[in-house]
Amino acid sequence: MTRILLRAHKDPFRVVSPRATFRKNLIGENVGNLLFSSASYKLLQTAGTEVEVGGIQGGRAEAARINAHADHVVIPLANAFRPSYTAALDRMSETIEALRVPVTILGVGAQLRLDGRIERLDAMKESVSRFVRAVLERSPSIGVRGEFTERYLKSLGFSDVEVIGCPSVFLRGPGLRVEKRVRALTAASRISLNLSPYVPGLGPIVERHTERYPHLRYAAQHRDALGMLLSHRHRSKAHSTDQTVLPTHHAHPLVRDGRTSFFVDPEPWMRYLADFDFSFGTRIHGNIAALLAGTPAMVLAHDSRTLELVRYYDIPHRTMKQVRPDTDAAELYAETDLTAFNAGLGERFDRFSAFLGAHGLHHVYEEGQDATRFDRRVAAVRWPGDVGRKAPMRKLADRVVTSLQPRPETARRPAAA
Repeated sequence: MTRILLRAHKDPFRVVSPRATFRKNLIGENVGNLLFSSASYKLLQTAGTEVEVGGIQGGRAEAARINAHADHVVIPLANAFRPSYTAALDRMSETIEALRVPVTILGVGAQLRLDGRIERLDAMKESVSRFVRAVLERSPSIGVRGEFTERYLKSLGFSDVEVIGCPSVFLRGPGLRVEKRVRALTAASRISLNLSPYVPGLGPIVERHTERYPHLRYAAQHRDALGMLLSHRHRSKAHSTDQTVLPTHHAHPLVRDGRTSFFVDPEPWMRYLADFDFSFGTRIHGNIAALLAGTPAMVLAHDSRTLELVRYYDIPHRTMKQVRPDTDAAELYAETDLTAFNAGLGERFDRFSAFLGAHGLHHVYEEGQDATRFDRRVAAVRWPGDVGRKAPMRKLADRVVTSLQPRPETARRPAAA
């Protein structure tokens, strides 16, 4: 039995309430993190393999425990090469340096602006180099998200770098196909919007679509949004962008009128997205979740980490530089062409499969394996529902409306003489 330690915030079968998820931060600030960790778990849980979820930032003491109980460490990552993550990356490096077992990195990315200027990461050059050296001493190569990260690591002198994308896209295997269900969007269409509140230029888009599409809903992902939906006393983080026009506060119509959703687990999130005609916005994993649900999606790429992934997978996209204040979802849907995404997924999966094989790892889509076991088990779980449907301000609004309804007339007693 091969024992794999998978770095993840939460076991994909563990059921935790939204409040506990918020309090313990079991989504790592963004529920999209659970999408790629769950996909990694599914892919690696072959017959004869035991996958355990755990952390990787505990230093030498944690490394000792891992050496005693694991045969291989697999670390799916997102935008770990960013200045704000330097301390966490250093702690991870300290742990890896003490490991005596193989280490595999799945899809790490560098976070740069759209111009891809790698000198913006100069301040963390030593930390990134330390991390990559530690990994390559225990691995034949390091798997990165896309072209920008590959170029960045090669500029630091590393050659054993492979572009493999993000494992989240392979949750359904190499046979995933996404097709449009409607010819065009109308005012009656069901649209899922996702957004990053710190990205400039989204205010006019949100305002326009809130009014124009009554069946549009905001699919929130960030822990800050979860806190807002759980408590009317929650105060969202400050951003440089104008938050009054974004659904980051209780008074916004998308929040106030119950048009905001939040799921703390990938499975109910994807089931929910399957009922929409279209998904669009700046959240890369919000749109990948839609594609996995069979819903056409377009990414509004705002930095290198999103742009390199959509380019690698041929996911329909525009950069934020190509988005105007009057950009409309119907226009985006009309130009959403999934032909290249569908046609290229098999080849990209083969590349990912070869990467795993070179690292001595197997996956559930190999001949003789059961790729449905994970799906059956996930489908049988009773997951927490949409937090947005139970949001405190919506409950308050419902109570106010009820209190204003006319009450049934009752017989009045005659006035006393």
